[in-house]
Amino acid sequence: MKVGSLTLIVVSALLFGCDGSRDFSDLQAYMDQVRAKPKGSIEPLPKFQPYEAFTYSAASMRNPFQPPVKIDLANRQKGSQRVKPDENRAKQFLEGFNIEVFEMVGTLSDTKGVFALVRGAGGVHRVKVGDYLGRNDGRIVSINEGQIDVVEIVPDGDGGWLERPRSISLKERT
Repeated sequence: MKVGSLTLIVVSALLFGCDGSRDFSDLQAYMDQVRAKPKGSIEPLPKFQPYEAFTYSAASMRNPFQPPVKIDLANRQKGSQRVKPDENRAKQFLEGFNIEVFEMVGTLSDTKGVFALVRGAGGVHRVKVGDYLGRNDGRIVSINEGQIDVVEIVPDGDGGWLERPRSISLKERT
C-alpha cells in the first residue's frame, strides 16, 4: 500500500508541475521568424580558388641563418690553376652533405690504422685518412684523438682554386 501512495504522490507532483501557465512567447516569436524566411535561402558555397604552385628559386643562394663571410679583397689569397678538384674521381657517400653537419664522436684503431667516428648524414660513420667529407672535396689528411684535419678545395672567385684547411673537433659527451 505504501508503494501505491508513493506513486500517487509522484504522479500528482508531476501533474501540478505541468500546469500550462508558462509563457512561451519568446519561443513562439523565434518559430514565427524561422517560418517567415523564404524557402531556399541557403547561401551558395564560396568560389574555390585553384592552388598556384610556387617554385623556390633561392635554393642555390647563401643560407640566411649563417653569418656572411667577410672577405678582405686586398689580402685575399689567390688561387692556383695547379690545385683543383679531381672531376674523374668517384664521389663518396659523405660528400653529399655539408661538412658542418658532421661532428667527431670518437676514434678506433686496429692493425689497419686509425679511424674516426663522425656523426651526421643520418648515422655514425667510420672514416680514415684519405676519405672525402663534405661538398667541397674535403679530403681527410690526419686523425688524432681530439680532431680530424680536413683540406677542402674551394673556388677563389677568379677561376682558380684554394686549399682550405679545416678541423672537426671531438664532441665531448654532455
